[in-house]
Amino acid sequence: MSRIIGSKPTLSGISRRQFIATSVAGGAALAFGRGKAFAQSADTLKVGFVSPRTGPLAGFGETDGYVLDLARKALANGIELGGKKYSVEILDQDTQSDPSRAGQLAKDLINNQAIDLMLAVSTPEVINPVADACEAAGVPCLSTVMPWEAWYFGRGAKPGAPSPFKWTYHFGFGVGEFFKTYISQWNLIETNKKVGVMYPNDADGNAIRANLAPLLAKQGFTIVDPGAYETGTTDYSSQIALFKQEGVEIFNSFPIPPDFAAFWRQAAQQGLTRQIKIAQVAKTGLFPSDIEALGDLGMKIASAAYWHKAFPYKSPLTGVSGTELADGYEATSGKQWTQQLGASMSLLDAGFEALKASTNAKDKAAVAKALSTLKTETMIGKVDFTSGPVANVSPGPIIGTQWVAAKEGSKFPLDYVVTENATDPNVPVGAKLQPYNG
Repeated sequence: MSRIIGSKPTLSGISRRQFIATSVAGGAALAFGRGKAFAQSADTLKVGFVSPRTGPLAGFGETDGYVLDLARKALANGIELGGKKYSVEILDQDTQSDPSRAGQLAKDLINNQAIDLMLAVSTPEVINPVADACEAAGVPCLSTVMPWEAWYFGRGAKPGAPSPFKWTYHFGFGVGEFFKTYISQWNLIETNKKVGVMYPNDADGNAIRANLAPLLAKQGFTIVDPGAYETGTTDYSSQIALFKQEGVEIFNSFPIPPDFAAFWRQAAQQGLTRQIKIAQVAKTGLFPSDIEALGDLGMKIASAAYWHKAFPYKSPLTGVSGTELADGYEATSGKQWTQQLGASMSLLDAGFEALKASTNAKDKAAVAKALSTLKTETMIGKVDFTSGPVANVSPGPIIGTQWVAAKEGSKFPLDYVVTENATDPNVPVGAKLQPYNG
């Protein structure tokens, strides 16, 4: 079982692999904050955790149940902060991929559950409405897995002006990391440097169009942009015709899975995919289920990882390594690991490190102040709010990757390989980028 030494949850009596393998089965039976380790009067820390477990964005939340079980297992006997023992209750909620529901869930956690800290993960459709609710209510909020520009500027901050945010903080990749990764990745294969882009009319797409496309153009890439498309579009003939006419050999998009599947199938039917040498897809293309759904059209699609099991970092909350996290998930679920495992774990890592660093974990202002100066290492690597590009933001890596056929004998049809590491050289490159056609 777990025990607490000082302020750090540690494991004793079982190996990490045993801990991972048994966590899901044991997690459901744990009644956090009600165990014998605590008197009835013991203080309880309530942490909200909001993510998309169902709906079009469900791939981002598919592994969250497993990660939460690991965290709850590690915190089962509570946590000691500032010399005081607290029980911990993590209240997780599914947004169903609906921004309006995300905001409503956040308000319920704030007003009816009286949470001490909010954690929100994956995409602007989840994070921004949750962060806005927390900012309005004066509740500390930490988030990850969306471009920080879409979080910061998408919520009303102005370039060059002081941050308007006191309670909300975000860590992870931004346009700068995508730029470094894409330049590194795209120069691995000889092309005509013509890039057909499909950026949706949403927070992600608009931030990428405004900030990333100009940087790529300055590096000699010709950006062929047919304009923003609306989520749910079903006919992409005009965009495909333009890309074919311009002879693009690189394709880049930030779509939700149903939109990309519709576009890519039409692109194959209309002959566009035959001229593509690099298909670099973000948002979709992150998870094996999305790629498998494309059949042969998914093979050799390039992606980018905000976490990979090859990352050489451990979770300070649970003590598990990347390989242990991925292997444990596969053994428990029977499904292939995804990069979301490490990202969601890193959010829990950073959140509880902030609680440890605060002068009073039950004082919301103290927790917000601890977030503003947080400097720690998580499952994804460094989180540092003292040196970000803007206040309230800590940038993080995005690593070039590709989906390839798994080796014979593998349990799963696809392998997800690291092809470049410009934003974190500590991550080992495992394979050479292959052209989409060729």
